Amino acid sequence: MNEDLQKRIQQALANPQNMGELANADAVGTVGSSDCGEMLRMWVKFKEQNGRRVIDKATFQSFGCETAIAVASLATELIRGKTAEEALALKSEELSGELGPLPPMKIHCAQLVEGALRSALSPQTAANVPPTPPLPATQAAVPTLLDSFSKPKEGLKIVFLDDPAKPS
Repeated sequence: MNEDLQKRIQQALANPQNMGELANADAVGTVGSSDCGEMLRMWVKFKEQNGRRVIDKATFQSFGCETAIAVASLATELIRGKTAEEALALKSEELSGELGPLPPMKIHCAQLVEGALRSALSPQTAANVPPTPPLPATQAAVPTLLDSFSKPKEGLKIVFLDDPAKPS
């Protein structure tokens, strides 16, 4: 990764915007899998503005590399004030725009953010559906990404690279 891109990523990480869950979100989208280690979840809240339903706030959680976190942070700011249709029209390159062109090995980070946004703003989600009332604090509407990692579907298998029974 070139030094200029690394510096822009570090600047975005120094003050990441909109990290964490969003209470009373109108839409939630998740992409990735705890099995492969990269997941991103995005929450979106809408408001009425000038007769249009626009994105008021978006937040995210990410289990991924620093580039994915930086792109998600920038994207949540970029989509504010846009309709669902306008946000869905944005491509991964536009979502990561302030970072500049990403190297081939990091393009998937922007695609992860685009996927979470598309998941949250799918046509069913983007319809004018009134938000559901908040659940009591003891009930989570959507499991957190941490839940996915702390409650794996299968057991954990440890494979030693060196046989501890054999002397070196």
